[in-house]
Amino acid sequence: MTLNLDKEFPGEISFDYEETAKQVISAALDWEDCPYEAEVSLVLTTDEDIRSTNAQFRKIDRVTDVLSFPMIDFETPGDFSFLEEREDAFDPDSGELVLGDIMIAIPRMREQANTYGHSEIREYAFLIAHSMLHLMGYDHMTEEEAAIMEEKQEAILEHLGIRRIERTDL
Repeated sequence: MTLNLDKEFPGEISFDYEETAKQVISAALDWEDCPYEAEVSLVLTTDEDIRSTNAQFRKIDRVTDVLSFPMIDFETPGDFSFLEEREDAFDPDSGELVLGDIMIAIPRMREQANTYGHSEIREYAFLIAHSMLHLMGYDHMTEEEAAIMEEKQEAILEHLGIRRIERTDL
């Protein structure tokens, strides 16, 4: 698995964000039985930059916590079988499956961790798990789709031992 990480956020982050991202990405790929080595790009940014990107690509001019940009259109979420015939889905140099890009607004992530009463690392891991499912074809446009994503997100995080309540100062 290759993680292309770009930390554009100018401040400090109090946990090992690169190692955490690698663990969550690997766990998500394993959970979905991805048969390929994969490549994911992750940008850690500011509220202002994610707002601009959200406006540019989604025509929604507001801050969001995370954006996902899948490189593959899955007919069935998590079904990788059709990719054997798709050379354009793989990096020609590494042979890895290029899943897409994730962009996380660190200030919004921190705000949400505080609002939800858990650690920043838990919120960060949740956002990556959520985005990885989007990169593998899942969505949450209906209640049924949302329930499937929520179940998978929690299972991935639970597998890693990243639980909802981690703060000790509550």
